[in-house]
Amino acid sequence: MVSPSPAVQLLELCIGAASEIQNECNAISTGTDQLRDGSLAGCGPALVDLLSRQACQISTYYIELQPTNPNSTEIPPEKQRLVLKRLDDIISISYSKFYAFLFRDLPVCWRQLYTDASILKFCLNILRFPHIYGHTTECSRSYQKNFGGNACELSELLETLDLALILAGAAGEKRGRKWVNEALELLGAVWKETTSTTDVSTFKPPIKRKKLDHSPDLGSSSEKPEIGAVFSTTEPFTPPIKHPINCVNALSMEDFQAYMDNPMDSKLGPEPLIIRGAIDHWPALTTNPWDQPSYLLSRTFDGQRLVPIEVGRSYVDEGWGQKIMTFGEFLHEYIDPSLARTQGNLGDGIAPASPRNGPIAYLAQHPLFTQLPILRNDILVPDYCYTAPPKHPTDPTIDQPELDEPLLNAWFGPPGTITPLHNDPYHNILAQIVGRKYLRLYSPLNTGRMQARGRENGVEMGNTSLMDVGVVEGWDVGAGYEEGGPTNEDLTSFKEIPFSDCILEPGDVLYIPIGWWHYVRGLSVSFSVSFWWN
Repeated sequence: MVSPSPAVQLLELCIGAASEIQNECNAISTGTDQLRDGSLAGCGPALVDLLSRQACQISTYYIELQPTNPNSTEIPPEKQRLVLKRLDDIISISYSKFYAFLFRDLPVCWRQLYTDASILKFCLNILRFPHIYGHTTECSRSYQKNFGGNACELSELLETLDLALILAGAAGEKRGRKWVNEALELLGAVWKETTSTTDVSTFKPPIKRKKLDHSPDLGSSSEKPEIGAVFSTTEPFTPPIKHPINCVNALSMEDFQAYMDNPMDSKLGPEPLIIRGAIDHWPALTTNPWDQPSYLLSRTFDGQRLVPIEVGRSYVDEGWGQKIMTFGEFLHEYIDPSLARTQGNLGDGIAPASPRNGPIAYLAQHPLFTQLPILRNDILVPDYCYTAPPKHPTDPTIDQPELDEPLLNAWFGPPGTITPLHNDPYHNILAQIVGRKYLRLYSPLNTGRMQARGRENGVEMGNTSLMDVGVVEGWDVGAGYEEGGPTNEDLTSFKEIPFSDCILEPGDVLYIPIGWWHYVRGLSVSFSVSFWWN
């Protein structure tokens, strides 16, 4: 029996979602809902009823637009716009609640309302996506005629679901992230079938082309990056290594456990350790190379997926901010300006200035692999994360409840990205996949000398130091401290604190024990993954 096409599966998924949301809202309105944690009931009857009516209208559209329906008629564009307007209103109202709470305290119902309204918006807009019905069939012409020829761009569909993932965490037990990921996977299959884009299932580097003449220079090298080539390895500045961290070849899980159980200093506990050869087999370093921009673009709808980035050298600098942009724009504007603008997401304008002359941007501490499961398949959780590490050596209040699974975060940026001196409440395996990074680490026994920031502008910053290692060492000329910052005496004292440092190469992993203060500096274009565990 022939399986339905991805387009048919996607439409069926949308029909199911609209019906399910309507039924759930009706159950709440009639009092038959079981009021689970996160139930939409927490958003109030008016919003539940408004969402229900939009779900009902979209279900009706799917019925009316069936080519086999003898009563199929054109749906007036103003009716379509009205439903979209109501859904945007619901999304806006639910998002406004995000500002009234710390995210960890935000009632789940608001995140689910945002997600469900986004799912309905996607279900409505997919009917206007030209590729969903093929190119030449009578079905295609019928649907597009009934929807007034008002086509929906791929970028609009992706934006709707990506914002639900990034802003709301795609909350919801019945649909949520599972539904969004399935919809994106099917949309990718439809897009792959109906366009000439790079194959998203088997990567083959495209034919190399020379960079555009108007693209700015990235460095002193006379050879410019080419499409399909690897990211630039240029390092504008490389700090000297003064106190190298111990380095070993790949350890077994048992040997790593023994390393943690038998520290040289029982008061301090295990110390940082570089492990080489432990991740050489990862697809991200072999068959699915993350150092090739064309591969990353092939996994993100030619760069049209959205990602949140931090703009500025460091999150403690004045002027630092955050924004959401397409992955392709991030690559072109901040990582490698020589990349050609991809269709649909970068436009035809002139390339922007080199990131060396403008602000630095960093895709930092983002659960990218929850948002993009297709990239998650390129990496593996190191066995070391399933060992039993010790508690914090000096402050048991920092220890967190045991995690069910390691927490994964992505760190991707150009040269010059800085993560200021800080410590984390988990043990960390930091895996370097692309480029090189400098790290400096200080023992938790010296926490009292780290000049912790404390609470700033309502945000607890006690895990971050006032000390800017780059300024202390003279690497970042022109940077300075605000009034009330460290004194000259503080700086002199800080320089006397012992530390260890290293440069991570592609394929290296660094074990950072809980509580160790660490400063991280991107030397070249760099892509790392951190695995927190306890």
